[in-house]
Amino acid sequence: MVFHSSLRKELARSFGATLVVLITIVMSMMLIRTLGLASRGSVSPQDVMMVMGYTVLGHLPTILTMSLFISIMAVMGRMYRDSEMVIWFSSGRGLAGFLAPILRFAWPILLVNALLAMVVWPWSNQQASELKDRYERRNDLERVTPGQFQENASGSRVFFIEKKATSDAAGLGGATTTPLPVAKGGSAAQSALDVVATTLGSGSNVFISATEHGKQSITSSRTGRINTIQDERFLLLSQGQRLEQQQTSNEIKISEFAEYGVRVNGAGLQASDAVPVKAQPSLTLLRTPSAIGMAELCWRIGLALAAFNLSLLALSLCGFNPRAGRGGNLLSALFVFIIYYNFLNVGYGWVSHGKLSWVTLLLGLHGGVTMLGLMWLAARHYQWSWRQLISRKKISRSHA
Repeated sequence: MVFHSSLRKELARSFGATLVVLITIVMSMMLIRTLGLASRGSVSPQDVMMVMGYTVLGHLPTILTMSLFISIMAVMGRMYRDSEMVIWFSSGRGLAGFLAPILRFAWPILLVNALLAMVVWPWSNQQASELKDRYERRNDLERVTPGQFQENASGSRVFFIEKKATSDAAGLGGATTTPLPVAKGGSAAQSALDVVATTLGSGSNVFISATEHGKQSITSSRTGRINTIQDERFLLLSQGQRLEQQQTSNEIKISEFAEYGVRVNGAGLQASDAVPVKAQPSLTLLRTPSAIGMAELCWRIGLALAAFNLSLLALSLCGFNPRAGRGGNLLSALFVFIIYYNFLNVGYGWVSHGKLSWVTLLLGLHGGVTMLGLMWLAARHYQWSWRQLISRKKISRSHA
């Protein structure tokens, strides 16, 4: 039909333009946010674009829902403004007759939105979390700029290394030496030197200041290198000294060494075994139910249901007020969108704290909005009003 095809074509044009604008805005915001994380050392500068891409991909359900909602409001508002709705109403087609072509246009978007919410959202969060976790597990020396004093992430150590050459952390050319006395006992310098050994191939003017386990230690040497001895890695410092001071007794111990060897394992921080709930697959949340897990699952299902409900509300709320201008209708639509999504977040908190069951939230919030949208659409379709209801009551009373 001409009616269905013309309406779907106009919805497609409006939806495409709105989607491009919203994605551009979200990408700009996410880029600024990710650059801020990179400047604070939470994200690797090389992974900025990947983290931003995963973040935007995770927000696509919300972007698609908002684009669909705005496009329906914009198209229906234009038809009211240009008096096209008057023509369709005079031809015998009511407002409820627009529901079928709108749903025929929207069903692929609703399906993609559900897949994004249930599958892509946890996957993108998992990928972004792995990138951040991998960067957090890097050794402290990787944060050091050669020739500058740099504090480690925990603030317990200060490093200074003048790099001579870039080499593999496993040693320079796989060189080996004879075994040296290895420092043991877990002193404050031990953990600091472990960090240095993980990335230092060969360097000069190594300086390490550490405060750990009630001791303050300062270790310095002219040169340092990584060697492999009997399939084990050692950090060898040459021509240096070490100062240790007990913070409780102020006892000071100074020692000089020609060569100082420390066995190192080169391992950084261990990855966290706890997977964030937003990064867990939907089937995993369903198989191992918990309060926070069901809240997350209910939120994902709510994203899919919200897209349908907002499409229904857009048809129910559409109209044009000449006094409010073209943007008045869109502002009211944006207000409805914000309120609905705030209820989603509030419901997430209620379910996660055990104040409300997830079934009650789905039926109460999303089912209630569906019923509200259908009743509102029926009222506008049949042109119900409070004045008509009151007048009908008065007529019925007078006849009685």
